[in-house]
Amino acid sequence: MKHFYIIANPRRDEQLGLTKKIHEFIIKNGGVCSYQVNREQEGVLFDTEQIPDDTECILVVGGDGTLLGAARNMAKRNIPLIGVNTGRLGYLCELEADTAIQGVRSLLTEDGYAIEKRMLLSGFCITREGKTSEETAFNDIVIHRSGRLQVVDLIISVNGEYLNTYSADGMIIATPTGSTGYSMSAGGPIVDPKASLLLVTPISPHTLNAKSIVLGAEDEITIEVAKRNEELEEELEVSFDGRHVGILHAGEKIIVKKAKVCARILKLSRLSFLERLRKKLQGYT
Repeated sequence: MKHFYIIANPRRDEQLGLTKKIHEFIIKNGGVCSYQVNREQEGVLFDTEQIPDDTECILVVGGDGTLLGAARNMAKRNIPLIGVNTGRLGYLCELEADTAIQGVRSLLTEDGYAIEKRMLLSGFCITREGKTSEETAFNDIVIHRSGRLQVVDLIISVNGEYLNTYSADGMIIATPTGSTGYSMSAGGPIVDPKASLLLVTPISPHTLNAKSIVLGAEDEITIEVAKRNEELEEELEVSFDGRHVGILHAGEKIIVKKAKVCARILKLSRLSFLERLRKKLQGYT
């Protein structure tokens, strides 16, 4: 592997010190490399058109959020990504700041790596104004209450068949990769990220028997906001990987399914999923 590209989060890599160090190392050792910083504050993560077609690997310097954005934006290009964690936990990142050069050296000189395909979610809302544009998410799509601290009723259907109505603070639809994110914090199960399935997890359900539901990857999930109070207007926020994408009111709905594209994550470690999970979860204690 010789052709690299670096996407750096300037808030996580002060003065791009680590980014420049990796860039110089690749060039010095016979590789080809360029880099750019993401521009999240300007409403765009990075310019995908700047990334050459012959790029074999994208190194993402930042935290999990930076890697999530890069994976979503690069899914159609089929270029594998590897995360270099300069954030806090960095569960999705393969490398840390102190192992980045060692990892890049392995990519330059060896073939001992694997590329994992990770499923993405695709979703759109149907509101009073019509159908919204379709967006993708790597970790999860979340529908949660906004404004007043009130319970909301969410009607869940799968493939057009009614499943249940939840009284809760919201609902999380997660990928296997996203099972270690918000879904886990809400009591959902941890799933091998290479799996292909959908996780439906209620947020603070107002019942004792509401649990996460695991569905097939090809299922289509519809979540409709039910009218709960005639005097008050229900208002729920819709987030994709933490990005605000819209508001739902009573009678409006969101439809979620597996995306047609997938993310490609490059793995160097020979650690099993369980070994890696055990090591990373120590960061929560």
